Amino acid sequence: MSPPTGYLALVLHFHLPFVRHPEQENFLEEDWVYEALYETYLPLLDRFEKLAAKRVPFRLTVSLSPTLLALWADPLLRERARRHGERLLGLVEREKQRVAGDPRLEKVVGMYADRLGAYHRDFLAKWGGNPLNGFKKFRDLGHLEIITCAATHAFLPFLEPCPPALRAQVEVAVKSFEAHLGEKPAGFWLPECAYQPGQESILRDLGLKYFFVDTHGLVFGTPRPKYGPFAPIYTPGGVAVFGRDLESSKQVWSSKEGYPGDPDYRDFYRDIGFDLDHAYLYEEPAGATGRKFTGLKYHRVTGPGPDKDIYDPEQGLARAFAHAGDFLTKRLSQAKTLRAWMERPPLVCCLYDAELFGHWWYEGPDFISALFERSLEDPAFPHWVTPSEYLKLYPQNQVLTPSLSSWGDQGYADFWLNPSNDWIYPPLLKASRRLVEMADGAHRPSVLERRALNQAARELLLAQASDWAFMMKTGHHRSYAESRVDGHLSHTRLLLDQLKKGKVNQGFLESLEQKNNLFPEMDYRVFQSRP
Repeated sequence: MSPPTGYLALVLHFHLPFVRHPEQENFLEEDWVYEALYETYLPLLDRFEKLAAKRVPFRLTVSLSPTLLALWADPLLRERARRHGERLLGLVEREKQRVAGDPRLEKVVGMYADRLGAYHRDFLAKWGGNPLNGFKKFRDLGHLEIITCAATHAFLPFLEPCPPALRAQVEVAVKSFEAHLGEKPAGFWLPECAYQPGQESILRDLGLKYFFVDTHGLVFGTPRPKYGPFAPIYTPGGVAVFGRDLESSKQVWSSKEGYPGDPDYRDFYRDIGFDLDHAYLYEEPAGATGRKFTGLKYHRVTGPGPDKDIYDPEQGLARAFAHAGDFLTKRLSQAKTLRAWMERPPLVCCLYDAELFGHWWYEGPDFISALFERSLEDPAFPHWVTPSEYLKLYPQNQVLTPSLSSWGDQGYADFWLNPSNDWIYPPLLKASRRLVEMADGAHRPSVLERRALNQAARELLLAQASDWAFMMKTGHHRSYAESRVDGHLSHTRLLLDQLKKGKVNQGFLESLEQKNNLFPEMDYRVFQSRP
């Protein structure tokens, strides 16, 4: 059997920062968990179920960040997610009555009733209140390869001045993955695709086999890659590196040329949460909670301004099906062009943030489903593959060192280090070095001291999340991001001060353990200079 024209690797990165706020019933940033659940995670699992029922072969790679796994596993958030789903369905029922008599709006509300009802039932009955059970199912069926990411999504090159802190981000992630999924991960998603030469040695030492970089990280490697980003390489230490494809990224990500901007698709920004009376929406007086997205949107992209047409679900679905065909046709053309000068079938790596599909681009899960269904229409289309599968097919690859790189604006960390957020890094580095020193000097700590050291490690990891620098740069939720960095650093300092004085405040420690309760398997010794 002759090899295919090419291969496609679809890689989705699932991540949310640790936004758990037990101190308040309604917390704006905690809503991100529930929005992503009902708009991305459950819809994708729903499409996977339908593909499997049709016996459509599908293969993709998903990166589940450790903070997201912690959020999914938390009993408090799972209960709040259940209540969120019930409130959403209650709002849909009220909307049925409000829009009665308008056939176009009735059609959209009917779609929401059917879909959200199915997602909610699956969440409770099929997945037992934890989406991870769904991802495990499709992993076990051979459809998914699940990989990990840094513990709290830290921008790893910025931790290079304190190597134990860099290693801790990776080691905690690997241990968390094993605790949740019962196996070691093969691959690693570098947060923000941020790479600095040398950091792959930590991945290798912890048993990780491959990671991803943005296109220029591979193309500008030393020496230059023979096949550009269309084949993996090995670092001198033996870890494989896959490069992101620019063309497939542009087709989906671009705000001007990408599929999500099609006028037939549902508009993200026009939401009834900003159009209708507050008391009607939330059954509580205005001021109890601020205006926010409900997820119920009735207009399509056509605009600009308030004069947008009513969304037609059937037209949106048809466009997703058509765009999937266009995507595959372009990948076939791309593969044929590359095959003419490559000695093996090219590999096109399509890397995306998972929340794009469903949350930002409502039809995104249908697009992904259509990709696999339409792949059956023409045997010439590139074949779907996971990175591990490709390395088994082609174990011999060029050896080179990728270049310093990230994705995002300018491609070289500008987004995460600039005047809006540069102030956070000196105190983060200082706290990291101090924790390393304390971890090295902790000889036979008491049970209480060990708990304090473990919690100090959690607090520092949370302060290191790249999400906070991102929010400071964009200006969205800036004050929240600043308070998170300040708060976690303050907690780290206080715990280390108490440890130094030999007087751990048990009440203070317990309050932090209850609020920031991720990584129950935490062992502060991951921060030792010689773990």
